Amino acid sequence: IAADHVASYGLNVYQSYGPRGYYTHEFDGDEQFYVDLEKKETVWRLPLFSEFTSFDPQGALRNIATLKHNLNIVTKRSNNTAAVNKVPEVTVFSKSPVILGQPNTLICHVDSIFPPVINIT
Repeated sequence: IAADHVASYGLNVYQSYGPRGYYTHEFDGDEQFYVDLEKKETVWRLPLFSEFTSFDPQGALRNIATLKHNLNIVTKRSNNTAAVNKVPEVTVFSKSPVILGQPNTLICHVDSIFPPVINIT
């Protein structure tokens, strides 16, 4: 489909781990606002946007509650079988050529993460 502009209104994400959810409105890939689900308020990307329109965060909170409910149903119907964790591939390399005694930056690259939830410290 070809289009001059693309608007994405009410993108919803809910997950049972980590941050619990996300709700946003976008236009041409730029975020107009998101709803802070903990504070229950609309956060405008540019404060000027709020002078021309408004968004009641309760709509987003209802959508997230529906997603949570539906995810719980799907989880129960799938016998709540957890995916088998795979060991991620970790590579550490230096940003610049190593010179003994000189500071350098180490870069840690992690790949093949499944399930896609990981904390790297």
